[in-house]
Amino acid sequence: MREQITLQCTECKQRNYTGMKDKRKKPERLELKKFCKFERKHTVHRETR
Repeated sequence: MREQITLQCTECKQRNYTGMKDKRKKPERLELKKFCKFERKHTVHRETR
């Protein structure tokens, strides 16, 4: 069972990325270091619901 997720930048609070996640294997919220085009640098992005 895969679910659509949205990743939000922790610094500027913009929602920049979308993707899929398997909720059975990873029930906790996802955190990835991705490029934020608004901050113009790599920042931590967290999963939002």
